[in-house]
Amino acid sequence: MSAPDTFGDVRVTTHRNGDDLLSAGLGLRGLTGTSTAFAQPTSPTPAELRRRAIQSSWKGIADLGPIGGFGTLYGQVPDVPGREYTAFATLSGARASHRVLAQVPDDFDHAQRCLVVTASSGSRGIYGAIALAGGWGLPRGCAVAYTDKGAGAGYFDTGDRTGVALDGTRAKAGEASLEFEAQDAPHDAGIAVKHAHSGDNPEADWGRHVLQAARFGLAMLDRAFPDEAPFTPENTRIIATGLSNGGGAVLRAAGDDTDGMLAAVVALEPNIHVEGHGRPFYDYATEAALLLPAALAAREFDGVPFARVGAVSPPAWALRGAALRAHGRLKAFMPGPQADEALAMLRASGWDDDALKVGASSTSLDLWRAVTAAYASAYMRRPAGAMPCGFSYRAQHAGGIAGPAEAVIRAAWWAEGSGVPPGAGVILAGGTDFSLDPTLPGHLSLRDLWTGQGEDAVSLRAGVAATAATLPRAALPIVIVHGAQDGLIPMAFSSEPYVKWLRASGRSPVFWKVPYAQHFDSFLAFPDFGDGHVPLLPYGYAALDRAWAHLMEGRALPEDAAVRDARPRGAGPLTAEALALPRT
Repeated sequence: MSAPDTFGDVRVTTHRNGDDLLSAGLGLRGLTGTSTAFAQPTSPTPAELRRRAIQSSWKGIADLGPIGGFGTLYGQVPDVPGREYTAFATLSGARASHRVLAQVPDDFDHAQRCLVVTASSGSRGIYGAIALAGGWGLPRGCAVAYTDKGAGAGYFDTGDRTGVALDGTRAKAGEASLEFEAQDAPHDAGIAVKHAHSGDNPEADWGRHVLQAARFGLAMLDRAFPDEAPFTPENTRIIATGLSNGGGAVLRAAGDDTDGMLAAVVALEPNIHVEGHGRPFYDYATEAALLLPAALAAREFDGVPFARVGAVSPPAWALRGAALRAHGRLKAFMPGPQADEALAMLRASGWDDDALKVGASSTSLDLWRAVTAAYASAYMRRPAGAMPCGFSYRAQHAGGIAGPAEAVIRAAWWAEGSGVPPGAGVILAGGTDFSLDPTLPGHLSLRDLWTGQGEDAVSLRAGVAATAATLPRAALPIVIVHGAQDGLIPMAFSSEPYVKWLRASGRSPVFWKVPYAQHFDSFLAFPDFGDGHVPLLPYGYAALDRAWAHLMEGRALPEDAAVRDARPRGAGPLTAEALALPRT
């Protein structure tokens, strides 16, 4: 572990005999079931919290449903006994700590030493990448090192000054080391969330987080197998992989890896941008949040899942068009022309029709507002109680009313929270009015932080600029896998300009554009939505297989066109023919 890394006490646990590393003993059937129970709902044990955190992480990423093909066409959830090592870590210059975790299987492959390093997708907690990195690496005999990259669900309740201890249970500030503590937040600031309120702009350090997790993983392998130490990048192959924000994090690590630690990088649907190439996420997400609801009223979206209620366009779409006209953002007077105008504006700024149609899901589920509110706070380094645009996080009670957090809800936050409320009993408050389009004020304010000229806008754009990627070393194998119909992180704004930049700079990445794949495999269980898509996770596993064969067997890296034959799943179970996976 290099000098800039600071680690707290390491908690070591064993997981055998019905409680394994990959599924906490649940297996595939248990992972797909209802949320695992707590014997005492207000005070779950560390083992109960871990089990539910692993289950919710799997269900949040993978399509584990009966027709999704997991466990039959791709993937597996075998029993993988072993040990876990977890600690709170701090990056040099950071204000807040974060969580790192190493999983070391009992069947670690000592002949072909392998460490998979990963970062959570989205803003998820420490197990957020287990469906990808753990699902591929642990059955192969690799150790897996995880980082929450400065996010996660270690929520701090400013009302009673409790947060999450190292074992996942809740504890009072001052009585235990906490995953996140909003020390200066007033008692009425609501719920403090690490990603939004740490004051560190964690996205600027995504690459450093991944490399730190790799060093932690090597150190824990030293501890697990002292007779074979030291474990180093020279004698242990380190493969970095991640999905969504985790995919962006491993690509950022590739650029930050000046010591040559990483042997290969496999990134799925990465949230990545290069200064002057493509568009950063905050830019196109705030644009979609503002304009896409109005555009969805256009006839092009008839029959598109999430864009209609039955065959009818929801009133909210037309109301957004009228509200934008009232605020001078659209010129047309009538609903139909307003929808067409909003759609034309999105197309002119680079959105393609596939991304817009799938983006209807993020619009219908209010994802744009949730993520951009959190990201704005992080970019501007705002504490709890001072989020931009009047937003805050509050505990939710029955009927959606905000108030002091109930013990049962609070106890489950670490296991169920996504790291970006709303969800798990926490609501996103503020940024609304009493009009027929109540969320529009928040959307306008968030968008103006990107397009405006005031001090706050300058601060936000500086925070976004700090997240730009840097160039990886020339010889590093990089495989990027992205769904051609990704509506949350469209290829046109992220992977495609990044790959073009790499190739123009003399690098040779492999780029798999997967037809009919979109961003959320877990959404494929929604009626009608999964019919038109294929899951992305199997192609991630296949890409990792190819990277492994390249590193361990000297095989050539695959061609870009290896996944061109995928086709929609259809109404029935997923078939091997629909996946058309490349052969290893």
